[in-house]
Amino acid sequence: MNNTNLQASHVFRTEEVRKLIRNLDTQIGSPVQIGELIFLTELHVLTSLLWGGEMDPTERSRLGNEFRVHISKLIDLLGKPNVSDFFPVLARFDLQGIAKEMRGVVVEVERIFDCFIDAKVKSMAAGGGMEGEERSKDFIGILLELKDKQLGEGSTFGLTQIKAILMDIVAGGSDTTATMVEWVMTELLHNPSIMQKVQQEVTNVVGANNVVEESHVSKLHYLEAVVKETFRLHPPLPLLVPRYPSESCTIGEHTIPKGSRVFLNMWSIHMDPHVWENPLIFRPERFLNDNSEKFDFIGNNVEYLPFGSGRRVCPGIPLAEKMVMYLLATLVHTYEWGLPEGQKIDLSEKFGIVMRKETPLIAVPYHK
Repeated sequence: MNNTNLQASHVFRTEEVRKLIRNLDTQIGSPVQIGELIFLTELHVLTSLLWGGEMDPTERSRLGNEFRVHISKLIDLLGKPNVSDFFPVLARFDLQGIAKEMRGVVVEVERIFDCFIDAKVKSMAAGGGMEGEERSKDFIGILLELKDKQLGEGSTFGLTQIKAILMDIVAGGSDTTATMVEWVMTELLHNPSIMQKVQQEVTNVVGANNVVEESHVSKLHYLEAVVKETFRLHPPLPLLVPRYPSESCTIGEHTIPKGSRVFLNMWSIHMDPHVWENPLIFRPERFLNDNSEKFDFIGNNVEYLPFGSGRRVCPGIPLAEKMVMYLLATLVHTYEWGLPEGQKIDLSEKFGIVMRKETPLIAVPYHK
């Protein structure tokens, strides 16, 4: 996930974004679901980064569609209010059936991962049983090699652990990215003057008749401000990931016992009128000039922590930032966007571990 490796793998991102555009070119003038398209694009990028492209593209796309359904359901279940959260003694009864549903979803996700892992193992076998450096060229190759080295009594690293790691990376990197691109496009369609400014900036940097490249992204300062403002208004994980203090401590006048589950309400902080002027208004300009560095994504300012902070900050920030900016710049530069006839923008949010839109964004691409 470091910048050097991400730069070396930019060809995967470029290829999948080009595929997205070819797909949209066949749907000009027709409504498309933005979140679904972005999810599948990001999923293909991640799978290419993790284990290459050995699987048949049609099969990979089919499994990707299945994966999106299951991951969406799993994230909804993780964020669903549960009576046993308030009365732990009732947890073993699973009164709402949430645990049973989650087990069913996990089984389906495991089945999909088994398909990807089997494809990788067959590819390795067909390559003559490569070992060492050759076998470790991709992420899953490293994990499989590590598993083989730890075979024997007492080994704690196997396929179950590999699939758990893949679940963290693929689910965390695909669903949240798709959600944020969907929110940015929603805000741009809701604020046409801001959309025009973004399109003008991209045209000035890229050129009217040129194709957006990843190298252009670092020069798109206004688009970056739009993305940051979207993360402020619609943080992907409004309560971040819970923490568990290893020792009891005091914060302000509150004692936090050792082992407590601690949530940071970033949504509330991002909406604090003592910190943000007119916090309910979408205003990207608040992240321009000096504020561009003051409010970064890596958690240096406690007033703005969309990805967390410290040692537990999201490890995928460099990839997420590249993909969100690259995708958005490509979408607004290649097409004009509108809403289906008779529809209006819905900005309502859906409660859950990930802050999704209540209703998916359906938009219509037009040739410029």
